[in-house]
Amino acid sequence: MVALARKTLIYEWRRFLPAILAVGFAGLLQLLQAALVLGIFGSASVYITGSSADLWAGYPGTQSVNLGRSIDAGVEMRLRMDPAVTAVEPFHWVDADWRGPNDTGGVSVFVSGINARPDGMLFAQALPPALRARLNEPDAVIVDRADLDSLGVGVGDSAVINGHRVRVVGVSNGLRALGGVNVVASLATATTLDTDPSNASRMTYFVAKVRVPEDADDVAARLRGNRAFGNYDVWTARDFARRSQLYWMFDTGAGAGVLFLAGIVFLVGAVITSQTLVAAVIGSVREYATLNALGVGVGALRKVVMEQAFWVGALGLIGSTVLGLIALVFAHSRSVPVALDPWTALGCLALGMGLAIVSGLAAMRSLHRADPATLLR
Repeated sequence: MVALARKTLIYEWRRFLPAILAVGFAGLLQLLQAALVLGIFGSASVYITGSSADLWAGYPGTQSVNLGRSIDAGVEMRLRMDPAVTAVEPFHWVDADWRGPNDTGGVSVFVSGINARPDGMLFAQALPPALRARLNEPDAVIVDRADLDSLGVGVGDSAVINGHRVRVVGVSNGLRALGGVNVVASLATATTLDTDPSNASRMTYFVAKVRVPEDADDVAARLRGNRAFGNYDVWTARDFARRSQLYWMFDTGAGAGVLFLAGIVFLVGAVITSQTLVAAVIGSVREYATLNALGVGVGALRKVVMEQAFWVGALGLIGSTVLGLIALVFAHSRSVPVALDPWTALGCLALGMGLAIVSGLAAMRSLHRADPATLLR
């Protein structure tokens, strides 16, 4: 009966092609949607995932890295006093207004003041040492290559941030942030761009490297809660990145919209696929009735339908995987924020196969018409 299911698919491929396409496009939409969600919301923590620090110290209750508030400089001393900490760096965050060379209008930007040393931890993965060294020039900034058009500048051009003139000394990839344009500068430059004079001796975050990265959780627990050095909290890089991503995904309401859209995609795909399979079963009802008259039970016929549903799902998902890989490569080439890990991809494919199986169960209800008596009509 399994061989019969495969042979029927091959012989009647035109009848099953719409169902294969429905499963394939539904799977493709799920894959691309998941990749966009992970890429877009993952960019909320690009400051953390693009850095090599193990610990982040910031204001207590900070929900996302871009919502940080300044903390006392004494926190740096507390971090350096711990024997497990090998290096500490300050991170100066500035919400600023960018105006291009032609002063055509303002653009909201996030200025990240970092240590410009070659071995700096912040943006270690996005800024190679040679590019990082350019930040030591007076009023130098670096932006993401994909943001050049929105900022209206090129490498070597000047712009104005918070009324202070800066110069773009380089571009990099991997600096794009969720909610605004990210501009990287040295600590000295970021201090001059900060319009709040009270932040001159305070930093938004302090990041630290620990001797044994596996002990980061224990070190963070040991460092947090010491009010003698000011009001602050300490998170591991992994926890702080997840905290930032979950904030943008759920607390802002964007995640609910994504889940709703995923449900709509599954529902539409299930309706289209089930109706196509039902039509295929009804179209072959006389053949099924003949098999029933020859002694093939209804249970065996149901197995044929479920086997057909399985192969419809498998063929559709193979096509969606190939098209998805092509689309992701194209998106990367256009600097579209997409990211897809193997487990998420497997989850999307499993959802697509579940769609095909549900459609097969719906199609089995049409087997009640495969009565041998229909052959006498």
